[in-house]
Amino acid sequence: MSGFKLVGIAGSFNRPSKTLALVRHVAERASFRYSFMSRTYDLNDIGPSLGGALWRRDLDEQARRVIEEIVQADALIIGSPTYKGSYPGHFKHLIDLIDPHELRGKPIIITATGGGDRHALMVEHQLRPLFGFFMSHTLPTAIYASDRDFADYAVSSDPLLSRINEVIGELAAFFPDANPALAAAE
Repeated sequence: MSGFKLVGIAGSFNRPSKTLALVRHVAERASFRYSFMSRTYDLNDIGPSLGGALWRRDLDEQARRVIEEIVQADALIIGSPTYKGSYPGHFKHLIDLIDPHELRGKPIIITATGGGDRHALMVEHQLRPLFGFFMSHTLPTAIYASDRDFADYAVSSDPLLSRINEVIGELAAFFPDANPALAAAE
C-alpha cells in the first residue's frame, strides 16, 4: 500500500444510489491504480446530526469522524446528484462545515449524476466553482453520468468508463510513484 488515503463522498441520502455507485466505482479504480487506502461515504453515513448543526462542533461523533477523514485525505472524489440544476442542500451544508484551508491544494475528482443530459454542465457550473473557492485542485476531466450510464446501479457504459479512466490517469500528476504496470493494464 502507498499510504495515501482517498475518500469519496456522495451527496445523496438515497440507497441504492447512482451517485454512490459512481463514486465507489471511481474510488475502486483509483485505489487499484495507485494502491490508495480508500473509504466512501454518503450522507446517510454522516448521520442525522448534519441537518441540525450550525457548526462542526454541533455534529455528533460519527459525523465529525467522517469530516475528519475528508479533510485528512490525500485526494477526494466528490459526487453529487443533480437537483434542479445544482447540488442538494444537505451536501452543500456538509461542505460548508469544512474550513477552506482544509481542502487547499487537495486533488479532487468531481462527479455528478442526473436523469439526462440536460444537467451535464452541473459539474462545471456548480461543483468546479465550489471547490475553486477552497483552492482545491479539481482535475481537468469531470464526470457526469445519466441514467443510461448505469445498469442496476452499476456503471455500465463504455463512454463513462473511458472518462473515468481518463480522470484517474490525471491523478498521476499528484501521485507520480504509481505503478506503471498497473497503468498499462488499464
